[in-house]
Amino acid sequence: MTDPTAAVRDRALSLASCELPAYLYDLGALRAHAAAVRGALPGRVELYYAAKANPEPEILAALGPYVDGYEVSSGGELAHVASAVPGRPLAFGGPGKTPDELAAALTQGVERFHVESGHELRVLAELARRLVPWRRVGVLPRVNLPTADGAPAGGSLTMGGRPTPFGMDPAEAREAVTALTDGTHPQLELRGIHAHLASGLEATDQLAVAGSIVSWAMGLGVPLAEVNVGGGMAVDYAAAERRFDWAAYGRGLARLAAAHPGLTLRTEPGRALSAYCGWYVTEVLDVKRSHGEEFAVVRGGTHHLRTPATKGHDQPCSVLRTDAWPHPWPRPAARSGRVTLAGQLCTPKDVLARSVPAPGLRAGDRVAFSLAGAYAWNISHHDFLMHPRPGFHFLEPGAG
Repeated sequence: MTDPTAAVRDRALSLASCELPAYLYDLGALRAHAAAVRGALPGRVELYYAAKANPEPEILAALGPYVDGYEVSSGGELAHVASAVPGRPLAFGGPGKTPDELAAALTQGVERFHVESGHELRVLAELARRLVPWRRVGVLPRVNLPTADGAPAGGSLTMGGRPTPFGMDPAEAREAVTALTDGTHPQLELRGIHAHLASGLEATDQLAVAGSIVSWAMGLGVPLAEVNVGGGMAVDYAAAERRFDWAAYGRGLARLAAAHPGLTLRTEPGRALSAYCGWYVTEVLDVKRSHGEEFAVVRGGTHHLRTPATKGHDQPCSVLRTDAWPHPWPRPAARSGRVTLAGQLCTPKDVLARSVPAPGLRAGDRVAFSLAGAYAWNISHHDFLMHPRPGFHFLEPGAG
């Protein structure tokens, strides 16, 4: 069980049933966490936020004082983030960029392009020649580096180190570097190297990955201003109170930076910055028994919070007891100590958490699912069964 912050708890209990489900984001908690992360990183390490994790404008703005820029991965994200936090540095990444998206990024002044293939590099060069001939466009080829065992240790989501659609094999990446330095593409400028090999890594594994990326980049034998070592810091849904060891990570990056004077390192976390500030709050509609197990059916479900279905975990949660019961008949309540929390969808996959320790859980009680500040609403299949969409509340410290 994971308790919400006081601000979230108060708002969750104040909402009427008809206002649930709702996403509640504690912006004070987000700022405090982002400040701690920024403080743990050395000065020569830039911090970019991967907007794909949660692109809500209020989230982007709250992170503004603590990040050096934002990473976007589509033309839609580009337009959205540029509008939400105007004037901030943007890096454009992701596979399958269309010519229209690249053109939009060029005309909007995007400072860095994480290029995924030789073909994309050539398209970008031609568009830059036509659209912005007065400036050179910064490029970081994305390399898919092999690892000793084929995948970074401990990763929950593999983006490199094995066959994937992301980035270039080292030989192709070297060819891209050559094309960027021998005059083939005078419109483009080699800024550095980018790699993102896995998500769900703890600090030790993250540092090992970062070291291998920097070592490969330095072995190219060409001047580089920066190396982007990616994101993917672990967020533990099974132990929500645990946090990635940013202090250890910062110390390791400081050693890596000291070994390469003049090189800027960049990291671009998403989930590990915003996950902890969000809660999905809903209401228990019914409690029922089926073949010896107890189920609580809640408003909403995985069409609002797809994370547990996608990652195959139980979403951490807390029960918020309520005394109001408007009906003259008995209030359905759990008789055992553990209850499975399911949503309203007509599929057995609509489960938010299994065997939750919630003795006496009753219809009308509320449940706050934590770690819902990243890859939650924005990755969910919103329109299945056409249930109402949740509300959104952004809580500021001291606000009513």
